[in-house]
Amino acid sequence: MNDPSRSSLELLYHVSRELSSMLDLPTLLQRVLTLSVDSVGAERATLIILDAQLNPLDAAIIYNQQYIPDTTRQLQATLDQGLAGWVLRHRQPALITNTAQDERWLRRPDDTQPRGGEKSAVCVLLPVRDQPVGVLTMVHSVPGFFNEEHLALLQSIADLAGVAVHNARLYTSVEIATRRYHELFEDSIDSILISDLSGVIMEANRQALHTLGYPSVGLLGRNIGEVHPVQWDLFGSHLELLDAARTISYESALRCWSGETLPVQVYVRKVTLEEETMLQWTLRDISERKRMAAMQEDLTSMVYHDLRSPLANIISSIDMLETLLPSAGEAAPTRSVFAILKRSTERMQRLVNSLLDIHRLEDGQPISNQQTVPLADLLRDCVEIVTPGSESKSQEIQTVVPPDFPHLWIDPDMIRRVLINLLENAVKFTPLHGKIQVGGKLEGDWAVLWVQDSGPGIPAEARERIFEKFVRLQSGPGIPKGVGLGLSFCRLAVEAHGGNIWVENKPSGGSSFQFRLPLAHNLDELSL
Repeated sequence: MNDPSRSSLELLYHVSRELSSMLDLPTLLQRVLTLSVDSVGAERATLIILDAQLNPLDAAIIYNQQYIPDTTRQLQATLDQGLAGWVLRHRQPALITNTAQDERWLRRPDDTQPRGGEKSAVCVLLPVRDQPVGVLTMVHSVPGFFNEEHLALLQSIADLAGVAVHNARLYTSVEIATRRYHELFEDSIDSILISDLSGVIMEANRQALHTLGYPSVGLLGRNIGEVHPVQWDLFGSHLELLDAARTISYESALRCWSGETLPVQVYVRKVTLEEETMLQWTLRDISERKRMAAMQEDLTSMVYHDLRSPLANIISSIDMLETLLPSAGEAAPTRSVFAILKRSTERMQRLVNSLLDIHRLEDGQPISNQQTVPLADLLRDCVEIVTPGSESKSQEIQTVVPPDFPHLWIDPDMIRRVLINLLENAVKFTPLHGKIQVGGKLEGDWAVLWVQDSGPGIPAEARERIFEKFVRLQSGPGIPKGVGLGLSFCRLAVEAHGGNIWVENKPSGGSSFQFRLPLAHNLDELSL
């Protein structure tokens, strides 16, 4: 190996050792420029660092042995119009023996004759995986100073520098992200715990220590299950349900050092800290939300109870007044108005009773008035109540009950309101002259009742959501809107009987609401 080659290899080895140990980007920029200038004997050098969109991210200059940092603005013109821009656009190095004779060179004030005039220059990219992360330019005041050996040496240095710049930027990004995470971690108004995958607590933020009342040494090392009952089944047998940046949430009770318990909403996700996968537990205090919800429930229950008495008085008064009316022929208009008034107050009473039942069933209170009820009689009563509304839209209601159908074992008033609610919805969404069908069939030891309309159907993504409280689908023009409690009551009432309710769209059009109810197979056993 000849001396120039040996010298170049030793230089590159020295450059590689120096650059590989640097992770601070400003220091690295200065060192790359200094090593490059010393290696090829340049008088001036510029280094522009690029972002992912190839825009200037950072830059520096060495001129007259002085280092000038952060000159991105001054170098933007060079990147747009000068030699560095040409090299970047064409993705190839450039060697200029005389800047005065090359149109790629952007003229500067020091290019005039009194300031030095003609120069030589060399420019290369700093690559990482075939993507440029920077542009390095060397200048000498003597034309023809640089040659192909200088270009090759500078490109070798740039190759090493590109990897070093990439690593420094990654380190800076990770450092910034880690610092930001710790700032958010400590400043969060929620209690946050970090545990390993088995649940051993490794870190706790200030809010967690304050809320739990533990000294930090008393909390770290404990299992998360000692702090609150963990629903591990939600995460999968190997925590696989927490993969893909998914967050799982559930309600629980926080056990404080003092023995006090706090209701919390728990949010769990996987995080990677210092190349190790851990679990982040965010524990949000929902005491105030629970208190407000309880007050709202109490107020709602009180209002509903207070409505029942005057409604019952109104209905009994209407019944009494109706007996005082003249015969049907003499007072037909008056009796018609009374019929509307009676139906409206009865509907209001059903609504109030259903709202009270929602409150009671959500508290877990069981139904206590189950009786044996013939299905045909139940359906006949319900259809009779909704018939005035269906007749106003010229709709036909068909009742389908197989002969000798077993009796149901139900709370008749509650299930009557379920059927009336479903039938009223069917009347509401079925167009003029449409058909509605209500009936029952046997499935093992259960009766399956259904109400089928000929309306627009229910979107697949909404078929579970519509049974939640206060959920309403978009209604078409002319269709009255509700408050979204009817189907919620239906679900709670059916589930209180041990059954379930669901909705299907029929191929012929329309929706079919179906629900299971228990049968009274053996009356002697049921009476025991």
